[in-house]
Amino acid sequence: MATMHVARYNYRDQFGEDPTPLMRQVSEMLLAGRYILTGEVDGFESDFAAFLGVKHARGLNSGTDALTIALRACGVTQGAEVITQANTFHATVAAIRLCGARPVLVDAEERSFSLDARQLAGAITPRTRAVIPVHLYGQPAPMGAILAQVRDGRIAVIEDAAQAVGARIDGRPVGSLGAAACFSFHPSKNLAAAGDGGAVATNDGDLDRQVRLLRELGQDGQNHHVVVGLNSKLDAIQAAVLRYKLPRLPEWNARRREVAAAYRERLANLPLRFQHVEPAEEHVYHLFQVRTDRRDDLLRHVRAAGVDAVVRYPTPIHLQPAFADLGWRKGDFPVAERLAEELLCLPIRPDLTRDEIDYVADCVRSFFRGR
Repeated sequence: MATMHVARYNYRDQFGEDPTPLMRQVSEMLLAGRYILTGEVDGFESDFAAFLGVKHARGLNSGTDALTIALRACGVTQGAEVITQANTFHATVAAIRLCGARPVLVDAEERSFSLDARQLAGAITPRTRAVIPVHLYGQPAPMGAILAQVRDGRIAVIEDAAQAVGARIDGRPVGSLGAAACFSFHPSKNLAAAGDGGAVATNDGDLDRQVRLLRELGQDGQNHHVVVGLNSKLDAIQAAVLRYKLPRLPEWNARRREVAAAYRERLANLPLRFQHVEPAEEHVYHLFQVRTDRRDDLLRHVRAAGVDAVVRYPTPIHLQPAFADLGWRKGDFPVAERLAEELLCLPIRPDLTRDEIDYVADCVRSFFRGR
C-alpha cells in the first residue's frame, strides 16, 4: 500500500478559493486601528446569536474565559459546587476552580461518552449552583434528561459547547437550551479563529449584561467599575475572520457527518466501537473517535503509515495532578478511565477526500488483519 499523508487540519481550505476580501478587510483594520470592540465584533456577535437562535452572544478571549465568566455571571462563587463529567477537557474543571467553586464529577455514559444523566441526582447537594454538560466531540449531551432534574431554577445549566457549534437536538441548536452556553473558536474547532477566541450565548438579558461587565473589567461606563471583572474581549480581527467563515459552517458540519458515515461504513465488522448517536441528535464531529483496547498499537500503526491520528485526553480529569488536592483516586470514574485508555481520533475535515478516507480506513483494517 503506497504511503499517503493524511493531515489533521487544512487551514487553507477554510478561507475558500479567494480570501482576498478578508485579507483586504484585515489590512484596513490594522491600518485604521480598529482593534477592540469594533463594528466587526458587534457584527459577529449578532450573526452568531442568530445562528444559534438566541437573543445574545458576547465574544470573549477564549473558551476557557467563556466558561469562567458564564459561571460567575450565574452567581457561582467561593464555596459553591458545580457538577460536570469526568471525561472532559481540563478547561471545564479549571474554570470551576478559578471561580473558587468545587467541581463535583459524575462518570460518562458508556455508549455516548456524554455525562451519565442517571448519576446526576446523586451528585446534587444544597451547595450545587450549576451543572456543566459537555457536548463532547461534537455530540449533544442528553439535555432533556439533565434539564428535567434542575427545574426549580436554583441550579444553572451551562452548556460547554466548545466542540459542538452547530450541533442540534430535536432541531434545536446546542447552546440555546441552558441558562448559558460557552463556545471556543480555537484554531482546532469547527468554527476556527486565527488564534484564540470564545463566546457566551444566552437568552437571558440580565445574564448577558453580567457577561458584558465581566469581560470589560467590570465597567459600566468609562472608569465606572461596578464589579471586579476580567479583560477578556474577542479581538476584532478574530471577529472578522469568524464572521467570514460562519456562513460556511453548516456546509462544513454536513460534510463532517458524511466523512463520519463513510468511516463507519468502511470500518464496519472490525473490533471497533463508535460514539453512539440518538436519532434526534445531530452530531457535528469535531472529533471522530474509534474505540479499541488495542488503541496505542493502532495509533503507532496508522501514524507510521502517514495518518495524523491523535489521542485526546489520555488522562481523565480526576487523575490530573492539577486536581490532586480534591482527593479523587483511580477507580472513582471507571468509564472515563476506560475511554481515556481506548479512544483514538482519526483525521476528520470537511475537505477530506474520498481517497484519503479510503486510505485511513485501509490502514486501520490492515492493522486488524495483521498486515
